[in-house]
Amino acid sequence: MVWNGGRQASGRPLAMVGRHAEREAVGRLLDAVRDGLSGALVLTGEPGIGKTRLLEYAATRATELRVVRLTAVEQETGLGYGALHRLLRPFLDRTARLPEPQRAALDAALGLASGLPADRYLVGLATLTLLSDAAAEQPLLFLVDDGQWLDRESAEALAFAGRRLHADALGLIIAVREGAGRPGLFDALPAHPVTGLPEREARALLTSGPRRVDPAVADAVVAGTGGNPLALLELADTLTAEQLSGVAPLPDPLPVGRLLEDHFQRLVRALPQATATLLLLLAAAPSDDTGLMWRAAGRLGLSTRAVEPAVAAGILGRGGPMAFRHPLIRSTVYAGAEPGERRRVHAALAAVCDAVRDADRRAWHRAEATEGVDDRVADDLEAASERARARGGHSQQALFLSRAVDFTGDRDKRVERLLDTARAHLTAGDAKAAETALDLAGAGIRGPVTRARELRMRATAQMFRISVADVPAMLMDAVARLGPRDPRLTRELLREALHAALVAHDSTQGTTPAEVAAAVVAVRHDPETSAYGQDLLMEGLARRVAEGYEHGAPVLRAALDLLRDGDRGGDGGGSGAANSPFAVMVSMACDDLWDIRAERELTDRLAAADRGTGALYALSMTLLVAASCDLWDGRFTAAEVRYAEFDDIAADTGFQGGGDINRLLLFALTGREPELRAAVAQVAAMKSMGHGVLQLLAQHALTLSELGQGRYEQALRHARAVFEDDPPACGNLVLPLVVEAGVRTGDRAVAAAALARLEERAPLAGTPWALGTLALGRALTAEGDDAGKFYEESVELLGQVPLALERARVRLLFGEWLRRCKRRSDARTQLRAAYEGFDAFGAVPYAERARRELLATGETARKRTEETRFRLTPRERQVASMAAAGLTNTEIATRLFVTTSTVEFHMNKVFRKLGITSRRQIPRAIGEPDPPAACR
Repeated sequence: MVWNGGRQASGRPLAMVGRHAEREAVGRLLDAVRDGLSGALVLTGEPGIGKTRLLEYAATRATELRVVRLTAVEQETGLGYGALHRLLRPFLDRTARLPEPQRAALDAALGLASGLPADRYLVGLATLTLLSDAAAEQPLLFLVDDGQWLDRESAEALAFAGRRLHADALGLIIAVREGAGRPGLFDALPAHPVTGLPEREARALLTSGPRRVDPAVADAVVAGTGGNPLALLELADTLTAEQLSGVAPLPDPLPVGRLLEDHFQRLVRALPQATATLLLLLAAAPSDDTGLMWRAAGRLGLSTRAVEPAVAAGILGRGGPMAFRHPLIRSTVYAGAEPGERRRVHAALAAVCDAVRDADRRAWHRAEATEGVDDRVADDLEAASERARARGGHSQQALFLSRAVDFTGDRDKRVERLLDTARAHLTAGDAKAAETALDLAGAGIRGPVTRARELRMRATAQMFRISVADVPAMLMDAVARLGPRDPRLTRELLREALHAALVAHDSTQGTTPAEVAAAVVAVRHDPETSAYGQDLLMEGLARRVAEGYEHGAPVLRAALDLLRDGDRGGDGGGSGAANSPFAVMVSMACDDLWDIRAERELTDRLAAADRGTGALYALSMTLLVAASCDLWDGRFTAAEVRYAEFDDIAADTGFQGGGDINRLLLFALTGREPELRAAVAQVAAMKSMGHGVLQLLAQHALTLSELGQGRYEQALRHARAVFEDDPPACGNLVLPLVVEAGVRTGDRAVAAAALARLEERAPLAGTPWALGTLALGRALTAEGDDAGKFYEESVELLGQVPLALERARVRLLFGEWLRRCKRRSDARTQLRAAYEGFDAFGAVPYAERARRELLATGETARKRTEETRFRLTPRERQVASMAAAGLTNTEIATRLFVTTSTVEFHMNKVFRKLGITSRRQIPRAIGEPDPPAACR
């Protein structure tokens, strides 16, 4: 594979020879785009390895495609959404076609309109929608070079769009230098590492020029450069004739990276001073604003004649826009300049930037031109950070603030700016950078309010790492330091502390859930505030922990009623802060009251609000709650769809809590025991991180798994752990399971204890689920005909709410009791209904248990077989399930953060695989019941 990165005298690239694997990867992507599909490809490798040349190859082969190119610049990594603005500029006349939330987000991000700070995921979706609309007229190919220097917001938007490309006639190729920039942003995109040329091809490249190279020298150079094409070509030009012929020794070892940089710096130093200054100006200026660069050149007394020596030396390209021949040269020119010369160039750029239209860039160049403390420069940078925040550019906000700190003399002001920097990093999802800023601020913090802010942000950083154990104590420390100074902040801190304490359960360090709950109870809440419903819910959970169920349940009922009323229930329906998603607390409250209707209604509202604002982390938590609701109603496919969407969002946000640990109940109910055991092992490993309640949720899932397989001793062992700890998350849901396992194992004492708790709590909850569960507990422990009456009551009550799975479980237990009473005909009725329900849901162990009971009554029942719906891919199941719920293609696209054309592509495959011709046939084909109206 001979690589030829040279250029002809005209400046045009020579024909590429070799790089077959890379060219095939590029070719497949281009073919897909031509066929109306899409694709993304990330080329990774060291400087000079050939990534830029491959982008040029893609551009020359992209016939019939519209090609848009962008080269990111290191000096512009702090200009949030700057690269995205440049990339989208040809298509901004189409923004009026975007859905309103997307248009508003994109306009705010790009500074085209004022408004609320843009959510970065809505910006990513707007980018995808805008480009998909443009590609409908002509397929598009985007080529991004030096992707490691993209500002974080632009990189996130491109990565978000790239992960969702499927059937949009769009191609995206990004070249990224190894070991530079922000790692991990493009990890979820298909990648192709570009490595050195094999020995034979590398030697051929080295010896392809006019100068003779001794074979032994060629071997040494190829080995020393690792086959790096740029290094080979430059060495062929820079080594002396004596070194190439083997008369003089080569540098040992060959310092490839440093050698290339030294080579380029020697070329620059050999140029006239005016040309060297012009090159530094070109390296420091925005790459797409030649007018700005030439105005600055004028201030420095430079003319266009200064360009010619750089072109002749091969530093700038020929025959096109003034640009460096290779991105590495730009970096080398800027890094190799004297500090004073860099400041002089930045001062010239600042002087010619428009003070209004280009205020942010002006502030940045002024900072780069300044030494020492300068409060005016710091103030300008802080003002720029506020403009960045208003656009949703939180990484840019943090960068401006951190630079403002460098020029701030006042100690307290410096600390405030460091804390604001940390907050901006947290909003951008960079917990490590936030902790660095907090460490810098730590020694200078004075005053309890400032210390409380610091502690809160440290706690948030811990939550981002899903490390919960220390968080309640940190937040309680912040509350104690704050005292009575800020009641609103105190309530927020206590709300977050209680959430963390309930999640950590018995794994908290430095405090206990009871102590946190007592502090929450002691705080008065203002009924006139917009967040009163949320405050009341937290008070109810706190009273449940600190004072007992009888004190907590009435407050929780009032809170849920208020939240469902909607007028004063919350702050607009969103799921809350990133470190305290409200859906988790709603789930605990609703499960503790056995209120599936409230849980469904509030979850649907929260999900709609989260989707509308692009709040993906909050949405992901809401999806987990909605999935559990689906499971209780036997909608296993719908639950799997939500889990898959959660995993997509976890990949987008970098959240570490994704994967199978969230599918414990699904694995238990579907009989996927190996996956269940593996997920439980993962959960156990998270105990030290403070995930105490997750351990109990795992025990609850294991209980359901063992009961489905008739292993009652094991079921009781798992259920006891949950029963004894009694967490709001699942303490009440396990009660009927304890009764069942206790009765079946002959442990009447534990069954009676669980029933006693049911007798006490179910009337306080008063919901059909609660009362139906109580009736089931009574049926399991009753003697004679009373049991039948209680079973019938339970079936009737559970039929009033979306709890098809629980109702089928009661019918199974009812049928088993009837069979033991020799009432075979009646038993068949209940067992048949239970079996058909479990079979339709996919609850394999329970269906098999019901089948065996049916056989014992003398009736036959087929074993469940693999169905067509399980041949659908996860994304196809998502689309099919949403279509079954009555959503249009546009609504599905909005929910999944993809384009309508992608949904249409998947729908066509769903129709073909299921053998159907109408959307009305989808529910039956995938085993989904008609959804309740609230789910639509």
